[in-house]
Amino acid sequence: MRNHSLATSLMAAVALVAVVTADVSAQATNPRFGVWKLKSDAPPPSSNIMTYEPYGDGGMRITVESTNRRGNESKWGYVTMFDGVFRPVTGQENAETSVELLDDRTTRISNKRNGRVSQVIINTLSEDGNTINNEYVRLDENGAIVRVTHAVYERIR
Repeated sequence: MRNHSLATSLMAAVALVAVVTADVSAQATNPRFGVWKLKSDAPPPSSNIMTYEPYGDGGMRITVESTNRRGNESKWGYVTMFDGVFRPVTGQENAETSVELLDDRTTRISNKRNGRVSQVIINTLSEDGNTINNEYVRLDENGAIVRVTHAVYERIR
């Protein structure tokens, strides 16, 4: 009986390790996970760092830490399940963000302020996985495009 109990416990432990390993492996497969720095010619102390990490079952937590040219720091972030559902942005009042997958390397990020979509970002991961190109589309109160800008983030971890 003792050997049966030991064998059962051993099999349960092996099964648990397999499940945990599969879960970690599935989350680690998202090539966006990591730390990204805005490529910029702005002199210090200016900086912008994005951190992408696993969240829940297939989602992602995004944290942005930035310092402007005057040295003022800000930190904000959000979570997404890549389902197009708006979720609150921490660190920004009256802000919500939704993220949708367009293809295996591209997402559409919609930012709401005070209940109105004010910006859409097309976020594209390079084929080599070392840069993210963002196209920022600013919208006016009627949804018309006001300005389009671009930024490149480079993987630092």
